[in-house]
Amino acid sequence: MSEERMVFKAEVSRLLNIVVHALYSQKEIFLRELISNASDACDKLRYEALTTPELTGDDSDFRIDVASDPKGRTITVTDNGIGMSRDELIENLGTIAQSGTAAFIESLEAQDGRKDALAQIGQFGVGFYSAFMVAQMVEVVSRKAGSEEAFCWRSDGRGAFSIEEASSGKRGTSVTLYLKQGEDTYLSDDPLRSIIKHYSDHIAMPVYLNEGDAPVNQASALWLRPKNEITQEQYNEFYHHVGHAFDEPSLTLHWRAEGKIEYHALLFVPKSKPYDLFNPKRRHSVKLYVKRVFITDEAEGLAPPYLRFLRGVIDSEDLPLNVSREMLQNNPVLAKIRQGVTRHVLGDLLKYSKKTDEYDAFWGNFGAVLKEGIYEDSEHRETLLKLLRFSTTESDKLTSLADYAARMKKDQKAIYYLNGDSPETLAASPHLEGFKARGIEVLLLTEPVDDFWPAAAGSYEDKPFQSVTRAGQDLDLIAPLEEKDKEKDRAPDDEIDALIASMKLALGGQVKDVRVTVRLTESPVCLATDEGDLDIHLERFLKQHGQIKKASVRILEINPHHPLIRRMAVMKNEDDLKDISAILLDQARLLDGGTLENPAQFTSRLSAILAKVV
Repeated sequence: MSEERMVFKAEVSRLLNIVVHALYSQKEIFLRELISNASDACDKLRYEALTTPELTGDDSDFRIDVASDPKGRTITVTDNGIGMSRDELIENLGTIAQSGTAAFIESLEAQDGRKDALAQIGQFGVGFYSAFMVAQMVEVVSRKAGSEEAFCWRSDGRGAFSIEEASSGKRGTSVTLYLKQGEDTYLSDDPLRSIIKHYSDHIAMPVYLNEGDAPVNQASALWLRPKNEITQEQYNEFYHHVGHAFDEPSLTLHWRAEGKIEYHALLFVPKSKPYDLFNPKRRHSVKLYVKRVFITDEAEGLAPPYLRFLRGVIDSEDLPLNVSREMLQNNPVLAKIRQGVTRHVLGDLLKYSKKTDEYDAFWGNFGAVLKEGIYEDSEHRETLLKLLRFSTTESDKLTSLADYAARMKKDQKAIYYLNGDSPETLAASPHLEGFKARGIEVLLLTEPVDDFWPAAAGSYEDKPFQSVTRAGQDLDLIAPLEEKDKEKDRAPDDEIDALIASMKLALGGQVKDVRVTVRLTESPVCLATDEGDLDIHLERFLKQHGQIKKASVRILEINPHHPLIRRMAVMKNEDDLKDISAILLDQARLLDGGTLENPAQFTSRLSAILAKVV
């Protein structure tokens, strides 16, 4: 087959330009990335060979070779791993469609600092492209295990690549870098040996340099070493390898479980939010090993979905070495490992939460995911509730439920919260007015998951969670306003009673009821949720996603102290009263983040009323 030339997808071309010219402050990272990819290829073949031993044949000793050629000015990284087919070469090296988008590239281009941008690129597992920092041409020759065909992928990183048949006597992959002028440092043994020791000492595969007799790295599984023999720098480098990341871990968890079930765990909490955190499949990125043999990075039962931000390795001594991915789904040993991992990680996060500033940063990245566990994992719900942090109406800092409970008013029985789309929307909500006036703290919830977990949790330390949109809040029993404030400029009861009757008649079935409220201090009206009805924000969310078709009829609450309500209470023109009542109902809907049912009618009514007062 003759050479076939192809064009990189547009986002790959842009990515290459960013990688080469903007992101990396340490060019030597390219070697780490190539060795990590080679190690992964060996891991994958070792697993496949458990059930298909003929894939390895007489070459079952996995290794990685790094060779430099000063005369030809090349560096070659070779592995005897699983290899790639022609289609896999095109898919893995010619596109990032499975792990990135044009939006990702645009976000990189918008980065002001290299460090943040570097962390982002690490989330997408595209470190292979770092080779173009030092190479004017990259050539990849690969033969997939079990195949007799080999292919060569070649590119100068300027927008196109070619692929053609090649001859290769051995399975695996060789990546050859034709170095740019000025990059001769990487042709000498000492710098290469230093880079391999620094970045790849933790790799479980032996790495040989220029056909040396002994591997340059320790070639032992880092997670099996005693903690007191491992430096934080070594932990960090292993995190970079196993998580395909460029940031530093915010938390390192390393332990050995002994007893009925034995396993080693080395897990990391990233400092940066992974790009696929909210992937609908909600998969974690923890690799499962059995007796140091890689099995899968898709063991669904290894960690709960709400801990999917974890990166790392779990190595079991009790699972059979030839366990299949299908068998893992219902394996009782895996269920026990998952239970132990969950308990250990949550326990360490609880300790970590005492480091306020660091934990607040963690919460900003992963809090929304952790909340999913409250309605998914009743066994660990009590611990998860202790880990929650909130913005509130009474504190500039993130607040725990324990801190909120300590600040509750003497006669306050419930933990109050308000859902909304953004902090700005919540800040303007009329539902908060009465609470703010009385100094009653309210949790401000803006994540989609916040619509669901309070009902699942029910309560915290016997204090029920209650939305402030619920009708019948008797705030004066908790913290009564001063008498002068309560009676200030209030319309007489008989006038208010008559107004309520008129508004009910005017609005008809658009409202369930019209009531006086103490929750309002500045706004004339608001909508309230009756007992048994869905919360306003949750109902709108479900309606947007097609889960419900018809919205509930709400209660309209009025503020008898507001000048407009007082004027309406003495209004004689029934038509004007009807129009103003309808306008106020639409206003209340808008303030709750809803939409107008009939914008034209709203505009017409508003114009008519304005014409009479201008």
